[in-house]
Amino acid sequence: MTRRLSPAERLASAEKDLLLEDIADQSSWDRFLVEQAVFHYGTRHDEFSANDLRDVLPELAHGFLGAVINSLRTAGVIEHTGRVVPSTLANTHGHRIGVWKLSVKGWVIAQQRRARHTPTEAAA
Repeated sequence: MTRRLSPAERLASAEKDLLLEDIADQSSWDRFLVEQAVFHYGTRHDEFSANDLRDVLPELAHGFLGAVINSLRTAGVIEHTGRVVPSTLANTHGHRIGVWKLSVKGWVIAQQRRARHTPTEAAA
């Protein structure tokens, strides 16, 4: 027998679904910017967190940076280092956030992207 949700539980679930919808509705351009920042930062630093990426990104919708990081983790592009650091975002009150690094798959993708956008000697 399935337990029925209370009105408060239904409301919380509906609000969560709306937030996820808002995040999913973000433009592909915003997602591209975050992905590029991850590849750029990840190839130049051994580790990074959302704190580092926020410093190089334009203002994004609430939660979008975390959603992209989670997506890249799920896809195997980045991997967790096992470390956490306090968030520098004022409204999080120092909430702990993950420290990441590019995976082997992430390094391959970053190198392929760099090769596509690097001018060849013949074109120079």
